Amino acid sequence: MRRAYSLRLRLFTVIVTPLIIMSILLGYWRFTVAQNTAEELFDRSLLAAALAISRDITISGGDALSPSTRQLVDDAAGGEVFYHATGPGGIYVTGYAYPPSLDQSTTETSALKFFEADYRGEDVRVLRVTERTTIEGITGDSTATVWQRVADRNSFARELATRAAALMGGLLLSLSLLVWFGVHLGLRPLADLQDAIAMRSPDDLSRIKRAIPEETKGIVSTLNRLFDQVERSFEAQQTFISNAAHQLRNPAAAVQSMAEAVKDAKDDRERDQRVVELIAASRQSAKTAVQLLSLDRLKQPAQETDFEPLELRNLLHSACADMGPQVLAKGLEFELKVTDQDLCIKGDEVYLMEAVKNLIDNAMIHGGESLSQITVTLKADAETASITVEDDGKGLNPDQSDAAFSRFSQVGTSSGSGLGLAIVASVAERHNGQVKINGSVNGASVTLVLSKC
Repeated sequence: MRRAYSLRLRLFTVIVTPLIIMSILLGYWRFTVAQNTAEELFDRSLLAAALAISRDITISGGDALSPSTRQLVDDAAGGEVFYHATGPGGIYVTGYAYPPSLDQSTTETSALKFFEADYRGEDVRVLRVTERTTIEGITGDSTATVWQRVADRNSFARELATRAAALMGGLLLSLSLLVWFGVHLGLRPLADLQDAIAMRSPDDLSRIKRAIPEETKGIVSTLNRLFDQVERSFEAQQTFISNAAHQLRNPAAAVQSMAEAVKDAKDDRERDQRVVELIAASRQSAKTAVQLLSLDRLKQPAQETDFEPLELRNLLHSACADMGPQVLAKGLEFELKVTDQDLCIKGDEVYLMEAVKNLIDNAMIHGGESLSQITVTLKADAETASITVEDDGKGLNPDQSDAAFSRFSQVGTSSGSGLGLAIVASVAERHNGQVKINGSVNGASVTLVLSKC
């Protein structure tokens, strides 16, 4: 049994999952861009502080930093800024005594130099600015070195990323809630349709005619077809029960009347005659009941396990052996003609036996007074095997097929129930075969065609 699932949850998952994936990818891209942007902004902040310090050294003659420069240093983005300034000849001017040093293997010299270094056990980002200045008559290179802790920078970047992630998470949550309730509202017509069907009475199999969304028309159309099929099935079942009751009522009444007649017999000879008639009526009633049960079973869907390989010649021998005494008891000639080769078919032995017996029984009942012979013939070609039962009775034409193969229908007046050929037709349909009335100059000829193994 397949596990049930929520359609709303499935739609929600289908819609939201791509949004979550896109949000993760977008968040990663945004974090990377933000980190690079932050690094660029932090470096610019270092550059501004270094240029301001260098300017103050030149203007003040190396005495002190201006208040605006100190404010710039204190408010620099990316964390606390440390600085160290020297005048011409490397004379210490202001700031921390020992700045981070550039790797000794690096020989590159430029006015602006960014580099990573270790300062007192911490990773720092350093900017060194060198320019030509004159202080108190001495001309030379003045150097302003500024640096920040990398940890402070990363902390600041993480804080920005966390805020961005929280914002995106809030937006995604809000969007998920909107999608959830949107899907709920979108599926409301299905819920309304379910409620409408649930409110129906068990006997109401009429078509669904309410307004429905375009997407549900396929489901409703299928339901309407199912309702039509069930309704037709119920009608057929009711018709079958009604006809069956009618067919059983007459034999049952006849059995009852004959049983009462036996009691009122005047002598032994009359009593024996009425007992014979009672037995015949009882057999006819039992035969009709068996045929009705067979028709009802044949309406059930066939299963693959119901079919098995059968040797058709042996099946015909058995069927004819069972029917032989009845045929011969009526003074009729009875002949079976089969091929020399084995004929294998895949089918239900019980139903095929019953079909063959019904063909023979139909010939006996409807052959009329001129009936003198019944012949059963088995033929085969490359793909099919055919069983033909023919007689020399009053005859049956192909134009009478509809009446002959319909339930409770007879071509002419007889003692039959009108079920024999209907059972044969149902057996043929169950085995993907066919049954047909052949054109015959004398008598009737009916053929059952089956597929070979």
